[in-house]
Amino acid sequence: MTLQPDNQEQNPLMIQFYTWESRGSERTSWWKHFEQEVPRLKDLGVTHVWLPPMAKSATRKYCGYDVYDLWDLGEFDQKNSVATRWGTKGELNRACAVAKSRGIGIIVDAVLNHRNGADRKESFQAIPVDEKNRLIRKGPAKEIEAWTIYDFPGRQNKYSEMKWDHRHFSGVDWDAMTRTKEIYYIPGPGRNGWSKFVADELENYDYLLGCDIDHRQPEVRQDLFKWGTWIIEQTAAVGFRMDAMKHYDRRFLREFLDRTKKTTGKPNLFAVSEYWHGDIDVLEHYVDLLRGSTSFFDVPLHYNFHNASKQGPSFDLRHMFKNALVGRRPWEAVTFVDNHDTVYPGFKLQAYALILLRMDGFPCIFYGDLYPDNECYDPRIGPKLELLIQARKNFAYGSTTDYFQYRDCIGFVRSGDARHPGCAVVIRSSIGAGEVMSETAISGIGTANDHNGKLKGHANIQGLRMKVPSSLHKKPSEAPVKYRDLLSEDSNAVSISNDGYALFPCPIGTVAVWVPET
Repeated sequence: MTLQPDNQEQNPLMIQFYTWESRGSERTSWWKHFEQEVPRLKDLGVTHVWLPPMAKSATRKYCGYDVYDLWDLGEFDQKNSVATRWGTKGELNRACAVAKSRGIGIIVDAVLNHRNGADRKESFQAIPVDEKNRLIRKGPAKEIEAWTIYDFPGRQNKYSEMKWDHRHFSGVDWDAMTRTKEIYYIPGPGRNGWSKFVADELENYDYLLGCDIDHRQPEVRQDLFKWGTWIIEQTAAVGFRMDAMKHYDRRFLREFLDRTKKTTGKPNLFAVSEYWHGDIDVLEHYVDLLRGSTSFFDVPLHYNFHNASKQGPSFDLRHMFKNALVGRRPWEAVTFVDNHDTVYPGFKLQAYALILLRMDGFPCIFYGDLYPDNECYDPRIGPKLELLIQARKNFAYGSTTDYFQYRDCIGFVRSGDARHPGCAVVIRSSIGAGEVMSETAISGIGTANDHNGKLKGHANIQGLRMKVPSSLHKKPSEAPVKYRDLLSEDSNAVSISNDGYALFPCPIGTVAVWVPET
């Protein structure tokens, strides 16, 4: 896999370009909005854009995860509209072409677990199962009536002639005959229960919602394999974001990605999977099972950020990466702070600094943190996040030296390279809920050693003493080299001593990014 488009020398950076409530305006569709923003994204240093689900969904109310027809990108009059919630296929194609011309890679959100919004009902035998343990059958097979026939009348067989019915699904959660909401397993040829190659939550997590696609059925597999090639060619995309992959048959997922790489002639096709689990051991086990065919979102790191935001100075920042995927398998980790499903206010700038300015991992920023909207944008965060993104593009290169000395204040230095000078970063915890701690009190603690010989308690208010690269600090006969904080207009410059060290300050509850003055 590759983390950046061809001929790209800058740090890779992805953006999730939508929120749960994102919509186009009366005059501009979402795809047109994306097209208009491509120049800005390029200037910021974005190399990849994860777009929302492109296919026609059951309703325009949701983001597109209620997929109706994968082969309709806003081209056919289906579900009361030609356009999807995001716009028409023509608008999508133009936006993708503009992004490609600027060297920005498109990431397709592949929703291959379920279907919603069937065209007709049908009757068939199904077995009710326990919601908390999907392997327990609550009774014998019985006849139910469910919305499982997908004719796609508006498309009229263009691109794909396949029609879907209950034989292509392993489960549903609604019996229209008795108007009962319950999970039903659908028995049939080629099946011996749910797929055994899925996550073992609820004993078996094959079923998630809607009409659950059975990835073991030959017709299903061939149609989805064909779609994988088609969608990459239609959008000129460089990879996939695999939605809800803990519910996929992982043998299918590996074959889907392998086949798409071969048929598109893109052996370095990128993939990142959403396997939502906070336990690093569980996640790492699944990483091994997928055998390097996909990277993963670093959900354990996200939970560490969340805990740091809630616990304030009682959270030990020195252990931030200890139980995170980026700490164990950095080449497999896509790091993130928030996404369309999760939003929290605290520790956000510090968290973004930790994913944007360090060497390890492939960071993904969230549209709602960067673009003003009424849903989740914080004006205290957005402008400074943009500065952090610029710092990633212009300064954060070279090796990383960590200064993880205090539980509530950590720092690191990037050495830079031939074209970029590097930077020094200091991160401090926020005051926890209900706590009051004066700067005078903080400055007087944190000097004792713990049993590991590391400083315990809180950081000295003056800052962290760190060493910048030897190529950047002064010679004895020269004027001192000075560093400035990119995120603060009020901070004083820091002079580097002859040995390359300096004390780099940072206010409580934020981050400071120190770079050489020009």
